Amino acid sequence: MKELVSHRSHASDPRRIRELLTRAKSFAEEHQVRSLLVGMWCEKGDLVFPEVVDFIESSLRVDDAIFRMTRERVILFLTDVDRETGEEIVRRNLQSFQGRFARTCEPSVQLRFSELGPDIPGTRVRDVLLTLFDREGTSG
Repeated sequence: MKELVSHRSHASDPRRIRELLTRAKSFAEEHQVRSLLVGMWCEKGDLVFPEVVDFIESSLRVDDAIFRMTRERVILFLTDVDRETGEEIVRRNLQSFQGRFARTCEPSVQLRFSELGPDIPGTRVRDVLLTLFDREGTSG
């Protein structure tokens, strides 16, 4: 009998980031639309951040995805949205999380955005990671 792999463990597979990036870039080129990559991270030890990520993941559309790099870093792939719309979606989800789950400790979510589009040259995984999580902008 074939063993099933949970979505959560598959999401952390390092090979999947290349697959998601290729899919997002292909989608953008094929449909002549923009897509957005969102680097999300928190301070080391933030216990609320994984819950925030789960909450956002539950609100995603079928073509969107989350890649969990570590407990404190994720990449959110939003297809068919420009930067302004994507930022709005992420911020609305964060506000919704905070409104639904009253906490004494607010999550320390940091964000950085990078667009993909038909007019943006090929993107390598290394370039994406540097754009979303460079040393100056992240401490996790």
